[in-house]
Amino acid sequence: MENRSILVTGASSGIGALTVRALAEAGHTVYAGIRATASRNAAAVAQLHRYAADRGVRLRAVELDVTSQESVDTAVAHVVTAAGGLDVVVHNAGHMVVGPAEAFTPEQLADLYDVNVLGTQRVNRAALPHLREQGSGLLVWVGSSSTRGGTPPFVGPYFAAKAAMDALAVSYAAEIIRFGVETAIVVPGAFPGGTNHFAHAGGPADTARSAAYDQRYGNDIADLAPRLSALMPPDADVAEVARAIAGIVDRPAGTRPFRTHIDPSRDGSDVVSTVADRIRAEFLGRVGLADLLTPGSSR
Repeated sequence: MENRSILVTGASSGIGALTVRALAEAGHTVYAGIRATASRNAAAVAQLHRYAADRGVRLRAVELDVTSQESVDTAVAHVVTAAGGLDVVVHNAGHMVVGPAEAFTPEQLADLYDVNVLGTQRVNRAALPHLREQGSGLLVWVGSSSTRGGTPPFVGPYFAAKAAMDALAVSYAAEIIRFGVETAIVVPGAFPGGTNHFAHAGGPADTARSAAYDQRYGNDIADLAPRLSALMPPDADVAEVARAIAGIVDRPAGTRPFRTHIDPSRDGSDVVSTVADRIRAEFLGRVGLADLLTPGSSR
C-alpha cells in the first residue's frame, strides 16, 4: 500500500480524531489539524501523541485554525516541508448549532459559514497549488445527510452551511479533475452518540425569540438528539465514518466513489443524492464536459 501524506482539519475530537487514527493505522503519514494546540486543546494533542507513540504510527498534530488564512497557510507549508509533499486533504472541521433559525443573528450564521464553508476554501487555496503542480491528489469532504435527507427542524443554520459546502465540493470536483486531483464526498448520518457534536452545539443569541418558539414547540427542540438516537440501530458506530474515509484514501486513483453514505438511520439522503449526482453527470455530458466525470470518482 502506498504511504500518503494526509492533512485532516478539525481533528481534536469526534470524527476528525477518529479519522486521523484510522488513517495512521492504515500506514499513512497523518497530520491532525487542531487549533489552540498549546491551550484549550493541549490535552487532545498530548493524547494524540501518546496514541502515536504507543501504536508506532506516523501521526502528529499541527496548529490549524480554518478561520485564519495565515494559520492555514502556515500549517499546509509545514506539512509539505515535513512530509516532503501533500497527497490528501480531509475537510472535516465544522461546528453545529441547535435552535429556531429565527433566533440566530445574522452574525452567528456568518460565523457558522466561516467555519463550515469558508474554512474549506482557505484550506483549498493553500493546498491545491501543491496538488495541481504534482498532478495528483484527493480532497475528501465530510458532509452531512442533512443536505438532502430527512432534515429535522431546529438545525437550519447548520444544515444550510453543510449544503453550501456540498455545493462547493461538487463544483470543485469538475474544476480540479483535469489536474489529476480527485474528489470524494463522505456523508455521515446524524450520529447523536460517539462524538461531542450535539453536546458542543451552539445555541441562538436571541433568547427572547427562542423562548417564543418554546411556547409552541415545548421540548421538541431539546428532544431532538434523543429522537435521532431512537432511529439508530444499537450497533451504530460513528467510527464507521473514519473507516470509510480510510478505505476511500486507500483505493487506487480513478476508482474512488464520488459520494459515500454512512447513515444507519437511513434518512433517505443516499436516494436523493443518487438522483442528483446522476442528473449532474448527464447534464455535463450534454454540454460536452463528460471528461470531467471519471468512472470511479464522479458517478
